Amino acid sequence: MSSNRIDAVRPLGSTTVPRDASHPVRDRRWHKRLLPRTLFGRALLIIVIPLILVQVIATWIFYDRVWDTVSRRLSTAAAGEIAQTIDTMRLLPPGPQRDDFFVTVGRATELEYVFWSCEKLPTDMTRMGSLPLAEQLGAALTERVHRPFQIDAEFDPRDTLISIALKDGVLQVAVPKKRLSTPTTYIFVLWMVGSSLVLFAVATLFMRNQVKSLRRLAAAAESFGKGRDVRFFKLEGAVEVRQTAAAFLLMRERIRRQISQRTEMLAGVSHDLRTPLTRMRLALEFLEESPALAELKSDVRQMERMVVGYLDFARGEGGETPREIDLPMLLEEVVANARREGAPVTIAAPEAFAISLRPDATKRGIANLISNARRYGSHVWVTVVPVKGGIDILVDDDGPGIPPERREDVFRPFFRLDAARSPATGGVGLGLTIARDVALSHGGDITLEESPQGGLRVRVHLPK
Repeated sequence: MSSNRIDAVRPLGSTTVPRDASHPVRDRRWHKRLLPRTLFGRALLIIVIPLILVQVIATWIFYDRVWDTVSRRLSTAAAGEIAQTIDTMRLLPPGPQRDDFFVTVGRATELEYVFWSCEKLPTDMTRMGSLPLAEQLGAALTERVHRPFQIDAEFDPRDTLISIALKDGVLQVAVPKKRLSTPTTYIFVLWMVGSSLVLFAVATLFMRNQVKSLRRLAAAAESFGKGRDVRFFKLEGAVEVRQTAAAFLLMRERIRRQISQRTEMLAGVSHDLRTPLTRMRLALEFLEESPALAELKSDVRQMERMVVGYLDFARGEGGETPREIDLPMLLEEVVANARREGAPVTIAAPEAFAISLRPDATKRGIANLISNARRYGSHVWVTVVPVKGGIDILVDDDGPGIPPERREDVFRPFFRLDAARSPATGGVGLGLTIARDVALSHGGDITLEESPQGGLRVRVHLPK
């Protein structure tokens, strides 16, 4: 016969082992460390998982009901046309008449026929190829043709080759793959995937706007915890987010009012105590010197120091506004004041490090730490170490230090560790308390460690 698409087919006697389409599926399990940690990611996951499940279920129903039914009917139609052609060709004698019949039928059905006389199908195989529709096509051929056959879906990208054994030879039929499947399947899948992507994009934008209000609330709470003024904060977002923001604003006002009342009370009491103490000190100056008078003067001086400590503690909780400052320059000023008072202080700091602080409160806190270290040691070292998320200020001395089990107790107001600190030094037990209060008001903290110099190391952490 003249050349056509079937002429390039492999010899009938060759065998082809069908490819094994089965692949082992790895067992992938979700772990907590793989789940998103942000609310935005988890909210999207809650949206995406049902969307994927709906698509999988819809696709499975479509393939199980619609696609399987359509493909089976298309395969049955093609098998019926082949069976009818076989029944008709037996009435025609071999030769040009039969070839013309194949051409006529091929034009009408889009199937191409070639008859190989005196050929046989391989005896070790009845079906070839890995076409997904091979099962439906094979079942239809078994039902309609009732003859041995084999299917080869790989000899041409456009066609599926069917070889059927007849009494006097082998009939090969090239069936276009478009006749065995419908493009509606791919259109349906593309439509589902496209609509899902659009819905996912809309959900992402919506969730981003919802989470944005929570992020602003978290930023406002963090700024307030660092003692910074929270400006331009307003209620926004969903009802639950607005309720949380309203509770935060109410809590902020209560904390501010409590701090203000405490500060005013301490400042008022301390100020009121200074007047009678001044009168007592002046009255004692006019009395004759005696051992009892010396003790009274010592008690009055100690009370004055306690009042000054009260005032420093009250000022530490005042309403000073944080501003951007150069921390090394501020520490240089504090160290210079300590040196003028005779304190041997060594400082090591970077050339510049800008950070938002309350400058007066910070100076007071660092000055208390240097004074405390100077009181119990012969030398003081101040070191500035930039760390991730902020900066650490290290104050070291070569004094007796503090036992590890008592280091947290010294932050209590008016607590004196007499075993390590001499009561004759004049401290009232508020230096570390004021310093920690300043650090906490900036969102940081103070910890006590063993110093490489042999004494105590005070680590002040201040976040950026």
